Amino acid sequence: MFVQPLIGVTIMANQIPHVDYLELGVKPHLVANECTSCGARFFDRRNACAKCFKNEFKKVPIATDGILKSFTIVAFAAPGVPVPFVAGIIDCAGTSVRGNVINTDPTPEKVSLGMKVRLATFSLGTDDEGSEAIGFGFEPA
Repeated sequence: MFVQPLIGVTIMANQIPHVDYLELGVKPHLVANECTSCGARFFDRRNACAKCFKNEFKKVPIATDGILKSFTIVAFAAPGVPVPFVAGIIDCAGTSVRGNVINTDPTPEKVSLGMKVRLATFSLGTDDEGSEAIGFGFEPA
């Protein structure tokens, strides 16, 4: 059973983030690599900045609240992927994050441009050793 991490709640020791840039803990959040020269942010590992080509980065936390800037309701996917779902681009205080909109009906009546969302985590499953993979998405705020 997955328990949404909250302030003052103990996190299960055997939870692991599905992606390197998701940090679990009392308040889960995303962390980007920010170019120390131009300020461009990237979630994946970089040898050099795609904007200015410099190669020094620092880790920066990303806001957990955001605005849905673009989305699509996905109706067809690879076998085994449940549809429909909402894939979106969220502006988190100036940083663009790609993520699914979760915990809401994937319909135009429930999802709209400009809607306020917040980071949410969820269980992706547990392996035979008891390690639970944790994913993230954005839910209506």
